[in-house]
Amino acid sequence: MNWSNWGYLGVGLLLGMGGRWLFPRAANSSVNRSPAKPTEQQNTQQLLQELQQTQLAYEMALQTSQFQAGFLARTTHELRSPLNGLIGLHQLILSDLCEDPAEEREFIGQAHERALKLLHLLDEILNVAKIEHGNNRLDIQPKSLVEILQEVYNLTYMLAVDRNLKLQVLSPDAEIYVLTDPRWLKQVLLNLVDTAIAQMKEGSIDISTSLAPTSNDIYIWLDLPTHALPMSESMDLLQLTQSSAPTDKNPAALSPSMKLLLNQKLLAVMGGKLEILPLPNSPETEAQTRLQLSIPLAIPEAEFPQ
Repeated sequence: MNWSNWGYLGVGLLLGMGGRWLFPRAANSSVNRSPAKPTEQQNTQQLLQELQQTQLAYEMALQTSQFQAGFLARTTHELRSPLNGLIGLHQLILSDLCEDPAEEREFIGQAHERALKLLHLLDEILNVAKIEHGNNRLDIQPKSLVEILQEVYNLTYMLAVDRNLKLQVLSPDAEIYVLTDPRWLKQVLLNLVDTAIAQMKEGSIDISTSLAPTSNDIYIWLDLPTHALPMSESMDLLQLTQSSAPTDKNPAALSPSMKLLLNQKLLAVMGGKLEILPLPNSPETEAQTRLQLSIPLAIPEAEFPQ
């Protein structure tokens, strides 16, 4: 074997050893690069989810801010009405524009009634504010929805009968429990039914329930004549008519629109929601509107073991 053959043999050995070193490295690098794509996809999906959650939180904060602003505007109007009347009556008395002591006494009595309304409204707003900020703690617990609706029916049935109105309650499944403060939810339902009865001259109030299709909530529906609401055109509780006034004989009572707004506020604090929805009507029947209450569902056996 000459020196050229030895040279070819050496080059071949070097090439073989280099190939063995290069190919495993390339294989290892390809293995190391392969999981990079799924990791990048996971990071991208996580970023998209966080972006969606941030956008949802922003929209919820914006809606809350708009609701707070509307609530403040409506409350301010409600406070100004009795206050302006109170100031006007006092101006008449102080300007000696009363014809006799009897008329002066009548004006004083009207001023007293408006002062009582103002005090009552402030008390109601303070109660809601204390609940919202945690000063008055809510007793959130699972409660049978059948029991709550039955209590509401028992307390309002005779009031409806006295006015020749129909009050019907379609009871839900006895196994349905809601996660709420039973006392305040019952108070909200009582306020809504009492307000509707006070506004109605004829017709019926139908109370029913339905499971929400896209959330872990249950709907409580109050179907009633449209004229039983303080507004007939707007379906937004923040666009309540400014001319709404108490309908009962007590001038110190809150206006129906303010009662609706306070009830909506209470439900929001309890994790619920109050909406006004139009119902399809026919020429033969009276126009109907639906009050929809959304309440979180609860399963006592699973979430609250004994």
